[in-house]
Amino acid sequence: MSEASGVSEMTVSRVLRGKGDVSEATRLKVQEAAKRLGYVPNKIAGALASSRVNLVAVVIPSLKNMVFPEVLAGVSQTLENSQLQPVVGVTDYLPEKEEKVLFEMLSWRPSGVIVAGLEHSEASRAMLARADCPVVEIMDTDGDPIDACVGISHRRAGRVMAEAILDAGYRRIGFLGTKMPLDHRARKRFEGMTRRLGKAGVEIADQEFYSGGSALAKGREMTEAMLARTPDIDFLYYSNDMIGAGGLLYLLDKGIDIPGRIGLAGFNGVELLDGLPRQLATMDACRREIGERAARIVLARHTGEQAEAEKVELSPTLSLGDTLARR
Repeated sequence: MSEASGVSEMTVSRVLRGKGDVSEATRLKVQEAAKRLGYVPNKIAGALASSRVNLVAVVIPSLKNMVFPEVLAGVSQTLENSQLQPVVGVTDYLPEKEEKVLFEMLSWRPSGVIVAGLEHSEASRAMLARADCPVVEIMDTDGDPIDACVGISHRRAGRVMAEAILDAGYRRIGFLGTKMPLDHRARKRFEGMTRRLGKAGVEIADQEFYSGGSALAKGREMTEAMLARTPDIDFLYYSNDMIGAGGLLYLLDKGIDIPGRIGLAGFNGVELLDGLPRQLATMDACRREIGERAARIVLARHTGEQAEAEKVELSPTLSLGDTLARR
């Protein structure tokens, strides 16, 4: 760090600890060098650089829906009888916030990191590569992990859904998505679906993207807007179940025949929606199992039972429910 930033080790230490009288130019120079090198200071006072605390950093994009709490439940249950304890950081799908969360968590030298997604900023990737502990990227397998990964192929999930839609005879298909394009997994499902549809000579008839959170009200609003704009739509594919449920309730209120006039499907297999008037077609994302498998990898590496990283791809289950016609 001292060599990379061109200042003394003492000055580097003062900047990274936020202590001492250091000029703004020097502070920026040291911080830029730290970011470039993926350097994270060790906050364990008086400990060796190789020391570890019995914490597992779990970095996720949101706690506002049912997806990631189920992942956390899987992590927590797996680590329950071990010495390791999960601690959670939330990024709101923002790369710059992920950098901040990782910087703070890694500075305590955790025994493992479980982080959502395979896409990270250059600074985050550098920090994870230098973490010197098991790093498990979760939820996605469409890419190259830094260390280990556990998840599903979202491009494959999109293809499978497209095949079910085509088999049912739908051809005028609309896509409605939230957190796009920051939600890379939703983007990959969209890519997988459109490529499969394209092979059958079918193009997306309309699409609606929203940068806010997943909500029933937003699903209703987006569905109404799309049908007003493209009234001959015969299938709506939502990036998640919550906005899909909002769309379902809107269509039922309007007396529209489901799945005859319009079919629809979501993603995630959220059990909270089991009480809807119709069972929404969806795909289970293996959330709890992902958390369990990721925690097992960290635990096995921590205890020395497993030395090598692994890539675990799980297979989600498609449920046609009551909203995707069977023909």
